[in-house]
Amino acid sequence: MRILVTNDDGINADGLVVLENIARSISDDVWVVAPEAEQSGASHSLSLSDPIRMRQIDDRRFAVKGTPTDCVLMAVHKAMPERPDLVLSGVNRGHNIADDVTYSGTIAAAMEGAVLGIRSIAVSQAQGISSQNSICYEPTIQKGPQVIADLAKLDIGPGGLLNVNFPDCAPGDIKGVEATRQGKRDQNNFELDEREDGWNKPYYWFGFRRERSNPAPGTDLWALYENYISVTPLHLNLTHVEALDTVRGALNSNKG
Repeated sequence: MRILVTNDDGINADGLVVLENIARSISDDVWVVAPEAEQSGASHSLSLSDPIRMRQIDDRRFAVKGTPTDCVLMAVHKAMPERPDLVLSGVNRGHNIADDVTYSGTIAAAMEGAVLGIRSIAVSQAQGISSQNSICYEPTIQKGPQVIADLAKLDIGPGGLLNVNFPDCAPGDIKGVEATRQGKRDQNNFELDEREDGWNKPYYWFGFRRERSNPAPGTDLWALYENYISVTPLHLNLTHVEALDTVRGALNSNKG
């Protein structure tokens, strides 16, 4: 199995090393193509107005001056001699659940893999749910190889990808693995931090408060709160199917 490992935290991220080691426990044909610098929050953005530059570090390791999506495209169309059988993206520094899904560069890299018809898994290590300590990758390190090896065998169909999050707890406290749906936080934890530079001109930082929600059972957020590994199947088709009849009815009523 040929595996492409990428991320959004950058080529020097600790989580990338963790995921590369997991990939090597599955296969001896592992390639790493990751952003030159951190691209957290880049979502599924594609560089169209700037040139893409790629730096080769060794035979199967490359750094790309671009987004996670750029990395997958450069890997498939330039860096790798043949297409990968599996795209692994992560391990992200912090969870990617609930509302995070649409912002995440980690998930976006897996999405691009799915666009290209490649089995793809996004992997994240939760932080700040059970404690406020610095991130610890031990849950992913200890449980990740078996979980990822099992998921890598699954065929979830065209346009599908898997979003895996490991809980913020000691590995021995993990209760198991749960198949979950995307959750929704029940509070607005967005913060806008306004400051002034040396010229007394304002500038801003976006941030998020760490507040606990009251998630519905079976969601990714609930799973992490309960110390389960969360596995959420996602899909590229964003059609709101339940709203189709409402839209059709409105359109048909206007025809008369």
